[in-house]
Amino acid sequence: MNKVLTPAACAPAGERPKETVWSRIRKNKACYVLIAPYFILFFLFTVLPVIVSVFLSFCNFDMLQPPTFVGFQNYKRLFLEDDIFTIAVKNTMLFAVITGPVSYFACFFFAWIINDFGPKLRSFLTVIFYAPSLAGNAYFIWQLIFSGDRYGYANSILMNLGLISDAINWFKNTTYIMPLLIVIQLWLSLGTGFLVFIAGFQTVDPTLYEAGAIDGVRNRWQELWYITLPAMKPQLLLGAVLQITQSFAVSDISINLAGFPSVNYAGTTMVTHLVDYGTIRFELGYASAIATVLFLLMVLTNKFIHYLLRKVGD
Repeated sequence: MNKVLTPAACAPAGERPKETVWSRIRKNKACYVLIAPYFILFFLFTVLPVIVSVFLSFCNFDMLQPPTFVGFQNYKRLFLEDDIFTIAVKNTMLFAVITGPVSYFACFFFAWIINDFGPKLRSFLTVIFYAPSLAGNAYFIWQLIFSGDRYGYANSILMNLGLISDAINWFKNTTYIMPLLIVIQLWLSLGTGFLVFIAGFQTVDPTLYEAGAIDGVRNRWQELWYITLPAMKPQLLLGAVLQITQSFAVSDISINLAGFPSVNYAGTTMVTHLVDYGTIRFELGYASAIATVLFLLMVLTNKFIHYLLRKVGD
């Protein structure tokens, strides 16, 4: 039976008409139907709230009356009149600069070492590292360690050693608040990123190392740079996104350990400042402006991390 050739099929490859977006959608409509429920939920609970938040950041809104457009007044107040916001940005950037990279490389380093162990020992150590992330309020153990009386473990040990004579109220002293919160955040952030990297190491094809040895790879560091890291780029990117989100979104440990507000706002972050205006003062327009600035900071940081990860293995 002779096959009927259409004009498009008879045309040279370079002159064939390009598929339009709608033609591709009709061609793959079954796939779009399957992903539609997730896409609808993602749009309703992720994309739409971001859009609404950006809109409200240009409005005066207290949840009792309809929002009224005020232009850039919230941003002017945020950057020129709000001294606490300046402290919050400084603390948030300090958290991000220290906890983000340190936690990211620590997760990768521990995952790289543990990946060489046997399956049973590797599974046991993975549970140990991931345990703090499983327990939602695990950071409260640090409140017991750094209790402000002589019965706290840190004060008790230091007093028995003769290093201090009086108990230190750790979370009420501006000298210690930020260092302690950074240490606790590092402890909490090791779990999820570590799990992502462990999974990434399991996806690397072992034959790549054999091919690398033939091509001149001679040690573990060369294997890591030229084989392991390029093969793990999706996991590296996911780990970076998780660490960026965790380091910029610090709030619970500051509120519950250092107080709300903390002494001299030493533990205030952009998220705690947002919570203050959004859930206590009900200035939703101003809180949305804080959220928009935080969102832009996270997006810019994410773009920078993408740029760095593209160079991995070059």
